[in-house]
Amino acid sequence: MTFDQMAALGVLVGVVGVLIHGKLRADVVALTGAAVLLILGVVRPVEVQGAFASPAIISLAGLFVIAYAIELSGLLGLMIRKATELATRVGAAGIWAVIGLCGSIGGFLNNTPVVVLAAPVIRDVAQSLKLSPKRFLMPLSHVTVMGGLLTLIGTSTNLLVNDMARNAGQPVFSLFEITPVGLCIALAGGLWLYFVGARQLGRSVQKDEAEAARLAEEEEARRQAEAARGRRGFFFLRLPRLGESRNQSDGSGDAHLGDVALYGAGDRPFRLKPALVSLGVFVLVILSAALGWAPIAASAFAGAVALILLRVITPEEAYAGLRPEILLLIAGMVVVGTAIEVTGLAQAGASRLIDVIRPMGPLGALIVLYGVTLFATELLSNATVAVLITPVAVALANSLGVDPRPFLVCVMMAASAAFATPFGYQTNVLVYNMAGYSYMDFVRVGVPLNLITWAAAMIAIPIFFPF
Repeated sequence: MTFDQMAALGVLVGVVGVLIHGKLRADVVALTGAAVLLILGVVRPVEVQGAFASPAIISLAGLFVIAYAIELSGLLGLMIRKATELATRVGAAGIWAVIGLCGSIGGFLNNTPVVVLAAPVIRDVAQSLKLSPKRFLMPLSHVTVMGGLLTLIGTSTNLLVNDMARNAGQPVFSLFEITPVGLCIALAGGLWLYFVGARQLGRSVQKDEAEAARLAEEEEARRQAEAARGRRGFFFLRLPRLGESRNQSDGSGDAHLGDVALYGAGDRPFRLKPALVSLGVFVLVILSAALGWAPIAASAFAGAVALILLRVITPEEAYAGLRPEILLLIAGMVVVGTAIEVTGLAQAGASRLIDVIRPMGPLGALIVLYGVTLFATELLSNATVAVLITPVAVALANSLGVDPRPFLVCVMMAASAAFATPFGYQTNVLVYNMAGYSYMDFVRVGVPLNLITWAAAMIAIPIFFPF
């Protein structure tokens, strides 16, 4: 191995180890790794600059601002309230309809505010119908995550894989190109949750109510303790630490992530004009990208600036919606991924993987790649996994002499569709605390869901993206 390869591998192992340990913020860890690689000369300043100015970063920044404007207008909360009013009259089927609506919204907006707004309402509706909230809150989280598989902008993972594929000389994906595969996975997973998974949860409403009371008492005791510390002069703002929730391209948090207050003021009063303008700008951004008028990065950036110029949001609100911890995490990991690629580590890893799976053919390689990505995603952030696996996926496909596109879609799906732990996603931790699930509740429902979505992906990807 060359010095650059050893240095890149050492930084990679160090970054992954610290992320698994989970005691430091993930964005700080990623930026530290990028700085070490730059100081050692493994990557050049121009490559670091390119990571911070990549289309994925620009796209996400613009989309975060637009989504925040929609949230501030009260439109998202209004949609969820109206849907739940219908659910109250219809019953359990109505709650599932709301969950499906939230999944659809998750294909275009960040899923965290969707769950923050929808989860308390769904819980209250379920309790009013004498149904266990546990039957619905975990499916809500999982369905919104699967909704992110529907479009290129549904999750930062998709944008990141697309960006890295472009850097590797592959053609970029269009906005709805992955939709057929994502829809197959979401339908398979959603149907399993409806008919099987939810039936394993919340069989006793009385037990749920007792657990909820216990959690409320613990939360009140925590608030009183923090208030007491504040009276002693230690005033602070409790921010979620990325390192404490490992799998979050869309952000993450800590053991008290179920506290909705961590995400702002919750539901907002509806304001007609800002809602119409925000929605109109968002639709124009989607149409511009879908019809090929402009790249998604340019469309999202222009849309965010337009909202400021139209005075729908102030510059301060736009900055508040940027979520820099996520953008910096992704930028830092892109630098690490660039080092893995330029030093030849990705090609070497692919060569070793090919030696093992060559007899299986392209489909066997796809199955193994999905499994490796899925396992890694349960341990690491999906941004980290996307950066690590995407170069290997391209090199693997090239070595097998097949189109890399199905392998890239495989990474997009597997890096997001991981459901087996409550700490995998921000939304999982939100409902974990709110409903009082046990860790094994997520394992019992999530592991079969992982297997079902894996099987659905292996059927759908070769159909829509032939080798």
